[in-house]
Amino acid sequence: MRVTKSKRRVCVTCQILSWGLSLLSTIAFADDEFHISGYYKNFSTGLTSPLPDEPIIGAVNNRLRLNCAYTAADTLSFDLSYDFAPRIQDPSLFSEPSIAIATDSLSYRVVDLDSAIYPGKDDPAGSFGLFQNLDRAAIAYGADFADITVGRQAIAWGSARVVNPTDVIAPYAYDQLDTEDRIGVDAIRVQIPIGVLGEFDTGYVFGENLAFEKSAFFLRSQLNAAETDFSISLVGFREHLMTGFDLARGIGGAGVWFEAAYVYANAFGDEDREAENYLRASVGLDYSFVGRAYGFIEYHFSGAGAGEPDNYLDNLSEPAYTDGAIYLLGRHYLAPGLTFQITPLISLGGVLLSNISDPSVFPSLQIEYNFAQDIYISVGGFIGIGNPPETEDDELQFRSEFGGYPTLFFSSFRIYF
Repeated sequence: MRVTKSKRRVCVTCQILSWGLSLLSTIAFADDEFHISGYYKNFSTGLTSPLPDEPIIGAVNNRLRLNCAYTAADTLSFDLSYDFAPRIQDPSLFSEPSIAIATDSLSYRVVDLDSAIYPGKDDPAGSFGLFQNLDRAAIAYGADFADITVGRQAIAWGSARVVNPTDVIAPYAYDQLDTEDRIGVDAIRVQIPIGVLGEFDTGYVFGENLAFEKSAFFLRSQLNAAETDFSISLVGFREHLMTGFDLARGIGGAGVWFEAAYVYANAFGDEDREAENYLRASVGLDYSFVGRAYGFIEYHFSGAGAGEPDNYLDNLSEPAYTDGAIYLLGRHYLAPGLTFQITPLISLGGVLLSNISDPSVFPSLQIEYNFAQDIYISVGGFIGIGNPPETEDDELQFRSEFGGYPTLFFSSFRIYF
């Protein structure tokens, strides 16, 4: 059979491509210099409003994440992560969050991709949307004296289990379903080791268009003494100044923590803008029972919150809520939690977040089954229990905090690669 020149050209091209892929695989994976990982997640949710005569609304949120890590040398590495998220949900959920969220972490980015691929700004509202997020894009340099990271990265602090007072850059709210990866922020960060367990951590987090009033900076030291981890922090964010303290240690087989932050509101801003300083603190302990059960209890105080339900909505315009990552409306909270390993592959966990001044509670419960390697399914829910809100003169009035929260039921499917 006669082989034409075009066929020979295709064959040669295929052979070269095959060699190229083989060489890339050898270089990239044999020495673990280049690594690709990620996951696919599906969250199907149903929401019932605390207000009467409101319909149940639903959502199906999908998330595909690709993580790329490349080590160019022993001291230089690159990280890149991209999320692609198709969603099918009630049109109202595209314009308003369905449940409480913390501060808008995406604002700590100089420039960013348009979050919504579809629908566009001028497209009619529907029930389908495509979203994206370039969540990591950073270069890390590891020198003998320090680790330096430049670019989009995760920054988080705090030892508390439910509410972290010192975590004001990109925290998650209690009722956030997907909290595996912190939202990436644009920053320069320098971490200097001190001794075996100590560290000095400093950096600058860039806000939109590099504006100082939308940016943040931090200085944080961590050390270990007398079998206790201590950290002291100074954080400037959106023209406010926070001093923080964190302590964690073990006592008699249990772990204890105390985390506190005091915020000087508008410390770098306009003196004519009135804003009150406030204190936040969390204290708690945890314990593991015979290897199958883990429990904790935490008390949280929020000086920025209101003492009476009638004043809850009045505080939402205060800097503590618009800038300071606070989402809880009251002052005193108690949160016990328990996780039980039913079998090696099935776990059951729950937390009972309670506003002890209302009183109202917001329990969460989840059961998870690891039915195959790197594949998980789970079901659960969050239930707001308390006096429901009332509408007076077309204005919403809270009678308790969590009585005004919707009830959320969900199922999830996660596969990692």
